[in-house]
Amino acid sequence: MDRSSLLQLIQEQLDPENTGFIGADTFTGLVHSHELPLDPAKLDMLVALAQSNERGQVCYQELVDLAPAPQISSKRSSSFKRAIANGQRALPRDGLLDEPGLGVYKRFVRYVAYEILPCEVDRRWYFYRHRSCPPPVFMASVTLAQIIVFLCYGARLNKWVLQTYHPEYMKSPLVYHPGHRARAWRFLTYMFMHVGLEQLGFNALLQLMIGVPLEMVHGVLRISLLYLAGVLAGSLTVSITDMRAPVVGGSGGVYALCSAHLANVVMNWAGMRCPYKLLRMVLALVCMSSEVGRAVWLRFSPPLPSSGPQPSFMAHLAGAVVGVSMGLTILRSYEERLQDQCGWWVVLLAYGTFLLFAIFWNIFAYDLLGAHIPPPP
Repeated sequence: MDRSSLLQLIQEQLDPENTGFIGADTFTGLVHSHELPLDPAKLDMLVALAQSNERGQVCYQELVDLAPAPQISSKRSSSFKRAIANGQRALPRDGLLDEPGLGVYKRFVRYVAYEILPCEVDRRWYFYRHRSCPPPVFMASVTLAQIIVFLCYGARLNKWVLQTYHPEYMKSPLVYHPGHRARAWRFLTYMFMHVGLEQLGFNALLQLMIGVPLEMVHGVLRISLLYLAGVLAGSLTVSITDMRAPVVGGSGGVYALCSAHLANVVMNWAGMRCPYKLLRMVLALVCMSSEVGRAVWLRFSPPLPSSGPQPSFMAHLAGAVVGVSMGLTILRSYEERLQDQCGWWVVLLAYGTFLLFAIFWNIFAYDLLGAHIPPPP
């Protein structure tokens, strides 16, 4: 009996009134009488879920999530089972959308759960265990710092659009410039500088709309690691592929977050319950592509004689690659330790190899290749 037939049989015989709950004893008897090919570990998990509440019932959605399917991993099942055995995952049985009397903040938490997590069990677990402290401080702090820096330079240069055309802009100690490669902090601090109001607005909007919910669900350590990995990969990629160009803006980190989230939505399309997900994905891809197009136009537009080459667009693409590789691994590991997964170590090894290659490239390649870089400001 395949998975769909199993679920249809259980719903027709055990839950004809569509209450959403199934008696654990009756379900176990059905499994044995029909010799259904259900993983014993997952059967034990369903029984443990039933024993964690007073009515001794299995939630139908939990059964759907744990029924035999290729995409269900044994690691996830064992992690979930340990949480139940330790008494840490006793879940209320009401659906989140039917939860009455919620305040504004709890409604926002429910919105975040449905936006980010593809599994109903995970959504309810996150909703009921979430605490407002500590708040998602990383993305908010980065965005606030970027706005403050932009306002300071905008007032100083008296220029709010295409600031890179101003001859004094590249003298900032925060900008990555190939002539200042020895100042290693610039490989990260360039994320606080922006070309103009248009780039800052786009990045700040995505950091708050996508970065903050991701940080609420996955925590400050994971999301800050992903964001900074995208930023660092962006500047290092520019130093390898576009050796004469400077870099400004937090687009490497932003594209790492967005690409990871979009890839996670696509890979869990059936389980995601965010409204208008197809339309929103199309709009997100259009906006991200438009921003890349703007960056390409700016890079190859004729520069002013005093400003030199314009910032490179390769940081956008490098951030997207980090998001699809490292970011997707992080987002698919909700409630699991990254160090317990083989895929995480593979991604980490690949990223570390890239870092070592980029460091040696910046030390030796510019002189060996005789690259003609513009004089540092």
